[in-house]
Amino acid sequence: MKQILYLYKKCRESESNFVIVFVRLIISKVLYGKTFFLHQHVTIKGIKNIETEGKLKIGIGYVGFNHRADRTLLNIMGRLRIKGDYAIGRGCRFDIGENGVVSIGEGGYVNSNTKIIIAHRLTIGDNCAIGWDCQFLDEDFHEISYSNKRLSGNGITVGNNVWIGCGVKIYKGTVIPDGCVIASDSVVKGVFEVENSLIAGHPAKAIKDNIQWR
Repeated sequence: MKQILYLYKKCRESESNFVIVFVRLIISKVLYGKTFFLHQHVTIKGIKNIETEGKLKIGIGYVGFNHRADRTLLNIMGRLRIKGDYAIGRGCRFDIGENGVVSIGEGGYVNSNTKIIIAHRLTIGDNCAIGWDCQFLDEDFHEISYSNKRLSGNGITVGNNVWIGCGVKIYKGTVIPDGCVIASDSVVKGVFEVENSLIAGHPAKAIKDNIQWR
């Protein structure tokens, strides 16, 4: 009973329809054996392709600039694997292609209006905070040819305990080590090797080391 009252309170705070959230929770448990708390304007295509060991909350967290009519879409044609409890903000868009795999560790969250468009691979470690209006993209979709072109690998890797500020864009071939902070509105592409770095700019570069955040 306490858990139901707690869910009701959270739904009131975030302008989520408690009845719809509760009914969808029961359906996800009965049909799929999963614990999903879904705002009424969440659409999931490919729900069977989501693997999770914890609770997945989508669109029911309170963020002051969200509107209750904001829509969230998860189009999971490949695989979405989440190790533990996780939260996805309202207005997010996930598009994981047939050969794409997105793996997310324990803890952390994705804030509102972030786009994750993955054709190959995205790995996010434990306890990562991803701000609003971010974008992860591991495919060019078109090809430009020129002399001395350097090829970068597909896929994106984000280490543990990484904070990605709002408006950040991260592209294919990027590796971000543990403990790093990505400054807001940075455009990130490339392999970074030093842990606990502040990464910023367009294009992004490591500008400080030995940082700590919480």
